[in-house]
Amino acid sequence: MKASRAPRRWQWHSLRVRIMLATLMWVTLGIGGVWYSATRLFAKHVEQSYHEELEVHIKELAALVQVGSDGRLTMYRPLSDPRYLVPLSGFYWQVSLDNGETIRSASMTRGRLDESVAHDSSVHHHVESGPTGPAITYGLVRKVPVVGDVHYVIATDEWLLDETIARFERELVVWLAALAAALGATGMLLVAFGLRPLDRLTAATARLRSGAAERLEGEYPSEIAPLVADLNAFIDHNRTTVERARVEAGNLAHALRTPLAVITDEAERLSQNARTAEASSTLLAQSQIMVQQIEYQLARVRSAASARGPGTASRVGEALPPLLSAMRRLHPDTLFKATIPEGLDTTVPMDAIDLSELLAILLDNAGKWSSETVTIEMDRPADALQIRIVDDGPGLTPEEITMAFQIGTRLDPVMPGSGLGLAIAQDIAAAYGLTMHLGARSDGKHGLEARITFPSPSADTSP
Repeated sequence: MKASRAPRRWQWHSLRVRIMLATLMWVTLGIGGVWYSATRLFAKHVEQSYHEELEVHIKELAALVQVGSDGRLTMYRPLSDPRYLVPLSGFYWQVSLDNGETIRSASMTRGRLDESVAHDSSVHHHVESGPTGPAITYGLVRKVPVVGDVHYVIATDEWLLDETIARFERELVVWLAALAAALGATGMLLVAFGLRPLDRLTAATARLRSGAAERLEGEYPSEIAPLVADLNAFIDHNRTTVERARVEAGNLAHALRTPLAVITDEAERLSQNARTAEASSTLLAQSQIMVQQIEYQLARVRSAASARGPGTASRVGEALPPLLSAMRRLHPDTLFKATIPEGLDTTVPMDAIDLSELLAILLDNAGKWSSETVTIEMDRPADALQIRIVDDGPGLTPEEITMAFQIGTRLDPVMPGSGLGLAIAQDIAAAYGLTMHLGARSDGKHGLEARITFPSPSADTSP
């Protein structure tokens, strides 16, 4: 039998998708939490560092600038940070007197700083307009006798702080994205590895359903092993129960056939007497009905029991030769031909006895009504094995086809038979989930075509 197609593992209702969605959700929440907390902590740290640095620089500036008795401002050495010497570097300082005397850093080639920030002896900071945009500005005031208030102001462009934080955030996003991808890939590998035993169990179940195995095979983790053991025990028990039921059904049939044979013989003896002929006819008719019902119900029980058993499989190619040989002896005037494409897999999940009985009924029916030839054709449309038994007889009307499936129906009393064949064939097909169609030939010629379609081997293995 062709290997069953692997079930689609990544479906919305599958365990893989559920686990991966849960994993991705927690990875997203975790990565998002790390990003938020890291950026907030880094921004707080950088801001604090900038503020501490500016506070140190303004105190250094106040120590380096000297105020002469004549009100002149001098600085005996530059600040320790060389960025205050680079034009428009974003780092600026300014010292001014109330009388208008002002000195500035070499970096401040244009504009001025707002000296109102420095309004008392404490260090104050604000975001003010600087030479190149918004700036973080620190200021303090010192009173000098005779001269008056000296305003010390130092500033750093706000965009420098923002750029430092933004650069950190960009790099952090890249690394966190790489971490998220690694965690996602790891999650997929863990899911694939962790659920691999379920894949093996699915494959073993498919082999069981297709008849390639009689029990669930393989070794499984401790979490699944008890389930597999219970299923195998159930399969064994079910197989034993089915066999016992078939034996009991056979015993029942044998026990009923003997009394029926006695009744039939007695009825035939009574038919020889004119006074009991009418009663004898009734007994014979009812006995025949009982025989039909027994044969029909036994066939139903046997096929229904076999169809429920896992691990059942047979090959049409092996069942056909003995059937064709028997049909040629039973219908010597009819030519039976079988057309099986080379390499066609004819294995079906069906009990060999039921398969032989189903084919024998349809072949015998075709042989009775054919004029010269009965053809058996097989192919696999859409991966489902299809068997067609075609005869060149007179065919049947739709009404006659409906009647032919009824128990005990004989469209031509002259033809041998009990009228149970097609009814039994229909019940066997229904028990195994097969599609059986009886109708006009698909090629448009005279005759009848019986078509049996076996479902695809993978039809029942989807997750």
